[in-house]
Amino acid sequence: MRRDVLDLRQFYASDLGRAARAMVGRKVIEAWGDARGLDVLALGYATPFVAPARHAARRVIGAMPAQQGVEIWPGGEANLTTLVGEDALPFPNALFDRILMVHGIEESPDPLALLREVWRVLAPSGKVVVAVAARNGLWANSEKTPFGHGRPYTRGQLAELLREAELEPSGWTRALYVPPLNWMAGWAEGFEQTGSRLWPGFAGLLLMEAVKQTFAVKPKGHAQRVRRVSPLLSPAPGAAPVGRTSAAKAPISRAPGIERMLKPLERRGEGLSVGLRTNRKAAP
Repeated sequence: MRRDVLDLRQFYASDLGRAARAMVGRKVIEAWGDARGLDVLALGYATPFVAPARHAARRVIGAMPAQQGVEIWPGGEANLTTLVGEDALPFPNALFDRILMVHGIEESPDPLALLREVWRVLAPSGKVVVAVAARNGLWANSEKTPFGHGRPYTRGQLAELLREAELEPSGWTRALYVPPLNWMAGWAEGFEQTGSRLWPGFAGLLLMEAVKQTFAVKPKGHAQRVRRVSPLLSPAPGAAPVGRTSAAKAPISRAPGIERMLKPLERRGEGLSVGLRTNRKAAP
C-alpha cells in the first residue's frame, strides 16, 4: 500500500525532508544538467526534485499514482500534475526525454509493469533515473520516513529489474548518508561529503540511471520461386553430320514445321512458297 500524498508532503516540509530534497536534487542536476529544452516527467512523488529544472526545460509534468493521490504543483501557478494509473500512463509513446522516479517502484504492486510503461513513454535514447531506498542503508529501517516503507533494493536487484523492462543501466550513485533523524538534518551536508569516502555502503538512497536503446532491425530475405519462360523458337541442340548443311545454318524457310505452316497459304496463291524447294543462290 502506498503512502498518502499528505504524508509525503508533510515529510518534505520538515528539516530532514528539505535536506533529502537538496541531496537528491543535486544528484539529478549532476546527471542531467538543467534539462534545457527537454521534456521531463516526474513520476511517483518526484516534484520536489525537478523544481530547479522547471523553467529551463521545455515541459515538466508531475504524474502521481492513483493509490497515492495527487497534489497541485507548483503552488500558486498553473497546475502541472495529474493522477495516473501505474499500468497505463496517459501519455503518447516516446514523449519524454528525461524521467525521474522517486517513491515509485518500492510500493508498486507491479514494479515491472510500471517500468515498462516508463519505457513506452520514454523517447529513443532518453534517460530515466530511478531512486529507491538502499537495502543496507539506515533509511530503509526507519518507518518515520517514506523510504522506510515498501521494498528496498540492492544495486544488483535494481539493475536486473531495469533490464527486465528493456532499460539498460548506464550509471548509479548513492545519497542520504545522514541518519534519518530530524534533529541531525543540519549536519546533512557534512555527512554527504564524508559518507561517500568512509562508509559508502550505508547510504540511505540508491539512484540508478538507465537508457532506452532502440536498434534498427534488418529484414531477412525470403526465397521465392521464379517461373522461367522458354522462348518459342529456341534452336534444337545437336550438331549436323559432316558434309551436310546444319539446321542452325539453314534458311528460315527450312526451319522444322515451317513448311506445314505455309502450305495453306500456298493453296491461296499468296506466293510464300518461293525458296522452299531450294537454298541455292540464283545465278546472276
